[in-house]
Amino acid sequence: MARKSSRALWTAHLKGGARVAPSAKPSPRTKKVVAKNSHRGVRGIILGIDPSLRGTGLAVIDSRTEPYQLLDSTTVKLSPKFSAIECLGKIAEAVEGMTEKFKIDQAAIEETIYVQNFRTAQAMGASRGAALSILARLNIHVKEYAPKRIKLAVTGHGSASKEQVGKMIKSILNLRSELPLDESDAAAIALCHAYTARG
Repeated sequence: MARKSSRALWTAHLKGGARVAPSAKPSPRTKKVVAKNSHRGVRGIILGIDPSLRGTGLAVIDSRTEPYQLLDSTTVKLSPKFSAIECLGKIAEAVEGMTEKFKIDQAAIEETIYVQNFRTAQAMGASRGAALSILARLNIHVKEYAPKRIKLAVTGHGSASKEQVGKMIKSILNLRSELPLDESDAAAIALCHAYTARG
C-alpha cells in the first residue's frame, strides 16, 4: 500500500480527518516524538488580530470543539476623516470589546513585517501597539506569528495568496461564504495559534 504524502495527511488533519496508522510497528523513538507533538495546539477561545491602521481584522475562534467554530469577526474600518491617533483609539476599543464579550483566553497577532515605506511601517507598528496594550492590560496571553507560518499552518503553503487563505478558512470553519479578507486573515492567525502553539 502506497504511503500518503505529508501534504495529504496535513489536509486530512485540518479537515478533522483520521490519521493514517503506520503499517510498521513504531519504534520507541517514534513513540516519543508522537507524545511530544500531542502537546501542540491549544484549546480555548482565541482572538486573532490582523493589524492595520485603517482596516484591522478581528476574528474569534472557539477551538474547544471539533470542528472549530467562528464565534465572530469584524473589520475595524476607519475612514480618512479619523486622525491616526483616533484610529488607534478605535482599534483598542474594538479589541477590548471583543475580549470582554467572548471572555478571550488567548490572542494571536501577525508579527511586524518588513516594508520599504516608513509611513506604512509606522502605521502598522502603531496599530499593533494599540491592540497589544489592551491585551496586556487585561492579562491576555498573546503569541506573535510570521505571515508565512500562518499561511503554512492553514493552507499547507507558506506563499498562499489572501484569496487561497480565505477559501481554506471557509472550508475549515464550515462557513456559508468567505469572510472579508482582513477577517479571514485574522481567523487564519487564530487558527495558526490553535494548531501550533505549545499547550
